[in-house]
Amino acid sequence: MAQPQPTITTTYAGEFAGEYISAALLSGNTLANGLITVKPNVKYKSVLKTFATDTSSIVDASCDFQDTADISLNEKILSPTEFQQNMILCKDQFQSDWEAVQMGYSAFDNLPPKFSDFLIAHASQQVAQFVENNIWSGTGLTNTFEGLVSLIDNDASVPAGQKITAAAVDAANVIGELGKVVDAIPSPVYGRDDLFIYVSQNVARAYVRALGGFAAGVGSNGTDAKGTQWYNGGALSFDGVKIAVGNGLADNTIVAAQKSNLYFGTGLLSDHNEVRVIDMSQIDGSQQVRVVMRFTAGVQTGIGSDIVLYS
Repeated sequence: MAQPQPTITTTYAGEFAGEYISAALLSGNTLANGLITVKPNVKYKSVLKTFATDTSSIVDASCDFQDTADISLNEKILSPTEFQQNMILCKDQFQSDWEAVQMGYSAFDNLPPKFSDFLIAHASQQVAQFVENNIWSGTGLTNTFEGLVSLIDNDASVPAGQKITAAAVDAANVIGELGKVVDAIPSPVYGRDDLFIYVSQNVARAYVRALGGFAAGVGSNGTDAKGTQWYNGGALSFDGVKIAVGNGLADNTIVAAQKSNLYFGTGLLSDHNEVRVIDMSQIDGSQQVRVVMRFTAGVQTGIGSDIVLYS
């Protein structure tokens, strides 16, 4: 006898939408690990003010006031783009997996207990991957928002010496290529607590292998004389600068910047975010479920002259 189909009686929107969208957006590697600064509740756009002075405002003490400061006041606009994901799913495709969880037969015991939540989790994974990729590598063309690499590359305030042409990175040259990036970091930025070297996955893998004994100067036995067994997934650094893996970075791409100088904006909890799960069995008798997710996302940099791009 056929098992009865699970019925979804709730349409999620409003208050719950913010929670689900938050889970989807923040489950990507870059946002989940707090690798850049998140600005929520950007309903339309956010103006980022950049303010800088130089040491000409510091003079010998006297009784007079001298206006000698050279002040630069600029602004950049963080304007999240609206996106939507409309999916039509068949209950039959997901019911067996969901029921296995309820009956304790699944190895994945952390799946949502409600069938509607199960479907939302499936859709959220795709949203999270989309956002992660676009944070770094988005082009700003159809169905994307412009990512940080493109923004930095097109930013005239980033000195030419801080835009480094990339090579094909491997275990043999990765230490030298990372050295180029560190050498280009401006002196006032080097040593800051929130400074990161953001690397693509292939650069991270090459660096781990290099420290395992596959690079000149490391030694054939690698770090701690453990060879390729030295690394167990912990934190990485280079010349005292923390390394973070940006899963959305294209191969052979590196960005050196302060976390406080890279921004992700979203209309989280605003009217631009929406999640709905619509059970079509109550409308047209089919076994289809429609999942609608609407959200906004965008990125921006702060002071371009403090950033290094290897691309």
